[in-house]
Amino acid sequence: MPSDQTKHERYVARLLHVLPPSARRVFGWLIRPEAKWVRRPLSVVLIVGGAFGFLPVLGFWMLPAGALLLGEDIPFVRRTTIRALRGARYWCKRVWRRANQKS
Repeated sequence: MPSDQTKHERYVARLLHVLPPSARRVFGWLIRPEAKWVRRPLSVVLIVGGAFGFLPVLGFWMLPAGALLLGEDIPFVRRTTIRALRGARYWCKRVWRRANQKS
């Protein structure tokens, strides 16, 4: 059975594959081990900013982005993000099928 680290790396690789090139470059740089001193504060800022997502400049998208970055360093958060990414993939497939059936 694959470890949490292996699962996490697989899901992050899938995420990187679907991101636009500019976001892929930035996220790819942030998940490198040398970037932990940037990644940790940025993840906290994103999570706090996501909590205020109802404000015009901030958005709720910041919460999962911050959790993904935080999951690189904290195993408990990593397990949670693995479950969320797995669930998000199935949710996106269901939404995509419904949208295509209505067309």
